[in-house]
Amino acid sequence: MGRKAILEIKESDSELKKLLLKQKTLKAEKRLKSLLAIKSGKFETRQELADFLGIHIRTLERWIVNYNAGGVEMMLTDKPKNKTSKIITPQIHKGLSQRVHDPNNPFLGYWDAQNWVEQEYGVVVKYQRIREYLIQHFKTKPKTPRKSHYKKDVEAEKAFLKTP
Repeated sequence: MGRKAILEIKESDSELKKLLLKQKTLKAEKRLKSLLAIKSGKFETRQELADFLGIHIRTLERWIVNYNAGGVEMMLTDKPKNKTSKIITPQIHKGLSQRVHDPNNPFLGYWDAQNWVEQEYGVVVKYQRIREYLIQHFKTKPKTPRKSHYKKDVEAEKAFLKTP
């Protein structure tokens, strides 16, 4: 038998319904609907409530923990997940930053960045991970014009600009 869905909810039904009408996301609506269902005693167990809402029981339990910690406001807010990378160290980040912003020796693609990290630091990083990392931290795109082409001859440019 599952755990009873008993929880003391401070807000009244009318307050919760008003809040429910103001919500703009389905996620927030489901969270408030779970509070309304628990308050009404409509479901015998938390598992039944989770099945009704179409969520996992662990998700419902996490919402309840957030509600107990800080009320409805805490339950409705999503904390940003800014976790530091365990694979890409600050040293690798610094090296990637220098190489991404170097106009003379740029990465030719994400595969090039992946191979470079493996050669320079001896760390094997999956293609998808290095791609996401470079996009997230350096706003890279697969096809963007460079400020200066990496094969450009500086002397030829000076000679061209000097000609009348």
